[in-house]
Amino acid sequence: MESIPGLASPTVDLDLLRSFIAIAETGNMTNAAKVVFRTPAAISMQVKKLEAQLDKKLLERSSRAIVLTKDGETLLSYGRQLLSLNQTLMDAFIKPNLQGTVRLGLPEQFGATVLPAILAQFKRDFPHVDVDVLLGRSVDIKDKFDAASIDLGLISSNELSLQSPQVKFLRSEPMYWVSQKGSEIPAQRPLLLSLAEPGCSWRKLALEALDNARIPYRIAYTSDNFMGQLAAVDANLAIAAVPESLLKKRLVDISPINSLPPMGSVQSYLLLSGSASPAAQTLGRYLEGQLTENSKI
Repeated sequence: MESIPGLASPTVDLDLLRSFIAIAETGNMTNAAKVVFRTPAAISMQVKKLEAQLDKKLLERSSRAIVLTKDGETLLSYGRQLLSLNQTLMDAFIKPNLQGTVRLGLPEQFGATVLPAILAQFKRDFPHVDVDVLLGRSVDIKDKFDAASIDLGLISSNELSLQSPQVKFLRSEPMYWVSQKGSEIPAQRPLLLSLAEPGCSWRKLALEALDNARIPYRIAYTSDNFMGQLAAVDANLAIAAVPESLLKKRLVDISPINSLPPMGSVQSYLLLSGSASPAAQTLGRYLEGQLTENSKI
């Protein structure tokens, strides 16, 4: 009889992974214990069990914080995927009879690219849940989430602290300079830019890169609407800075610029309270599944 691949392999307890991920996301045992409803001593023992099973040191402990080792970072990535896959499996067989209203806030780039497909699938699966969508800047979405004006949010940031069980890292993606194909603007000085208002992480990364390289620039077009920024690029009036996912979407005819200094990466986060309604928690899992590090969107 042909053997089944992986059948004889040891398995990892998902409860151990949940506790480990809670520690990684909150930064300490005390807060992690509150997330998984265990004592700090209990989750400490769970980590030791994981380390023994994998024969790797996963955490570096100090008096002020807990830091993941390189092996811990690897486990965190795989662990998130396993828990997400487990939840997807359970959702496929056990669909709760969800109802009510979920308030979702997110920046326009998500609303115009990934949200329609996600909400369409969510509505098919849970027809009795209404989703109210608010589009806005990431800084404003974060403020509304903190004020409990929305149930969950998606934001982009390059400086958000992860030391909160309400903040879940989704992915990091590089930023690109873009112009109209064949444009001479990238070689002009001052460099003409199309950017968002102050407070935007894309703008911050772009201006820091130019300032560090001592490249003179002029912000010729300002719009918090990313399609407004790209419209100036499409008309060959300026260049802009966009994350990789938007470059791949080809919403307008733009080309990456390789002659300007790199900007680094921008991170995407899911904001979701542990006390959120079952409907909000479920929508959060749908969003997470589409926007994690390994997603193609």
